Amino acid sequence: MATTVESEARARPTLGIVLMAAAMLSIPLVDGIAKYLSADHSPFFIAWARYAVACAVVLPVAAIRYKGEIFPAERRASHMLRTVFLVTGMTLYFLSIATVPLATAVSAYFVGPVIAVALAAMVLKERLTQRKIASLALGFTGAIVILRPDGDIEPGILLALGAGLTFALYLIATRQASLVSDPVKTLAFQCVVGMVLLTPQAILTWTTPAWDAVMFFLALGALSAVTHVLSIAAFRFAEASTLSPLVYLELLGSTAIGYLVFKDIPQGSTIAGAVLIVTAGLILLKRPTGVDQSGRENADVAG
Repeated sequence: MATTVESEARARPTLGIVLMAAAMLSIPLVDGIAKYLSADHSPFFIAWARYAVACAVVLPVAAIRYKGEIFPAERRASHMLRTVFLVTGMTLYFLSIATVPLATAVSAYFVGPVIAVALAAMVLKERLTQRKIASLALGFTGAIVILRPDGDIEPGILLALGAGLTFALYLIATRQASLVSDPVKTLAFQCVVGMVLLTPQAILTWTTPAWDAVMFFLALGALSAVTHVLSIAAFRFAEASTLSPLVYLELLGSTAIGYLVFKDIPQGSTIAGAVLIVTAGLILLKRPTGVDQSGRENADVAG
């Protein structure tokens, strides 16, 4: 089965790109809701609630579809690892957006996909070409510009950078886990384990939502479930180094929501750093033209 899915992943990269783009364009809505709720609730509680609601959405679907066998049986260690990375990154990010503008947090967070390129070369043995090396250099420079080491470093920016690093690890672990696992089963495992991991922090920071906030919590979990199904499925059809740059689509939506809803205006250093990081990602979007007769990208020219 692994061989069949591997071939499918190589042969249909366009489908993976479309799925990933749809997921990334949905995430800013989740981030905006989380930032709105952070005014009255702890980021730890919000993170737990996100998983709890997602469980309520995903588990019945998985149970009906798979008749009780709702968790993937393959590569359990990879699934556990990716969930730990995701929970850690999401919590760090929610802590970040509670204190800094969305555009600032997202810009710092986006160093993750650039780091993922290097990790993909080391862990997944994907080729590290000159274009990828240039991307890494630009991404690192952009992160330094956003961090502004010559001035006061905001803790929220450091949290966002930490979230980006764990997101890079999540991308690599997802690629490993998704090759032989069903997306719905993968998400069911992720939701349950994520909720369990966050339960102690949720209890310690518990705040009962007012009725007018309940709908926001429900939307937070439901939208999260949809975006994760899309992104998990995307990794079945394309390489990590191909999909990673597409997360920059999130920057456009997050900046718009930050300005329209929260009146956040990015600082000059944030804009400059974001431009460098996005440029680093765009470098990777230029794909090779060499394709063999079976429709697969030629490994000798893959960038």
